[in-house]
Amino acid sequence: MAAPLMESTAATALRSVMLRVRQAVDRSGTRPEKVRVVAVSKTKPVSLIRQVYDAGHRFFGENYVQEIIEKAPLMPKDIEWHFVGHLQSNKAKMLLEAVPNLAMVEGVDNEKIANHLDRAVTSLGRDPLKVLLQVNTSGEASKYGIDPSGCVRLAEHVKLRCPNLKFSGLMTIGMRDYSSTPENFRTLLNCRLEVCKVLGMPEDQCELSMGMSSDFEQAIEMGSTNVRIGSTIFGPREYAKMKPN
Repeated sequence: MAAPLMESTAATALRSVMLRVRQAVDRSGTRPEKVRVVAVSKTKPVSLIRQVYDAGHRFFGENYVQEIIEKAPLMPKDIEWHFVGHLQSNKAKMLLEAVPNLAMVEGVDNEKIANHLDRAVTSLGRDPLKVLLQVNTSGEASKYGIDPSGCVRLAEHVKLRCPNLKFSGLMTIGMRDYSSTPENFRTLLNCRLEVCKVLGMPEDQCELSMGMSSDFEQAIEMGSTNVRIGSTIFGPREYAKMKPN
């Protein structure tokens, strides 16, 4: 009896999150369709993801290659999957082969992984893949992500040298405890300003993926267009089940 109760709780939690998102959007003054909620199902079973899907949600994310390639084929094809973890370059093609409905990779932080993704898209003959550049806004050595000073150079590389990738914006994780501060968000906003100026790109076409379970409302109010919410929807993660990338 425990599993059905947990799954029902997830659907209820989703509705609560979407209400909070709409309220934050109203406070921000942006348009509701400009903000995407990615339900990050790390360590959670397909049965639980299915309950959130059945509640009407279509944007899901995973942090680990092995998890997404196991789960995605078992779920409906109209899901837009986001890969939100650190991607090793030697697993880029495997990821794209296994998840044809992968909509975006959030976390490109160097030219090597960009090049591997670009070649994988070419070899598989799929449509250009949307990517976000991961920026280390907290300056922590333990975090992946490019230093803010390198944003423009990496964005230029993706835009000009990776024709099968679509540079779509920037993302950040935040502090060690996976919360962010206004300073983290402002750093990403400044990066977008610089990148858009150099690329000649309208700011409203450059996404900002910032904000997770603990800080998504503040992130939306500061301009986030993509929030990644895991435990607030699915409950605490079962870290014993986590698999290496």
